[in-house]
Amino acid sequence: MKHFSYDEWLSYVKDEINDQAREELEGHLYSCDQCLEHYLQALSVHESSLPILSNESSFTDLVMAEISKQKEVVTKPLIESKKPFYQQVAFHYLIAAAATLLLTFSGVFQSLATYASAVEAPQHSKEIKPSITDEVIDKTFAWMDSLEKKEANK
Repeated sequence: MKHFSYDEWLSYVKDEINDQAREELEGHLYSCDQCLEHYLQALSVHESSLPILSNESSFTDLVMAEISKQKEVVTKPLIESKKPFYQQVAFHYLIAAAATLLLTFSGVFQSLATYASAVEAPQHSKEIKPSITDEVIDKTFAWMDSLEKKEANK
């Protein structure tokens, strides 16, 4: 972690640095106790040249009022801004439902299902081997048919 010198913090307090350096110093100040100590020392040395607040509580109230105004300005456009109908979620669902109904009733899905079954069907050049279950069922029916024939011959 890079630490900043006392002179750098003094320049920060005197507002003699550029915005990029200011952001870097402020970001570092949150995570470094050693630099916080240098900053507080620079602040106490340069304290006499800082503006004096006549009424600290009214200053705090003014700052809090400004923050509230900023929050209102930021949130109002989000709340009051109405999107056009074509940017609303319900409009998109309506279009999707209409497209689905159109494709269903026009037979597009049926033709896709037919095409998919044709693609899935095995090639005629290959021998189609029945499953074991089908073979067992066929043999069972053949056995039952032979029993019926024997009973009929008696």
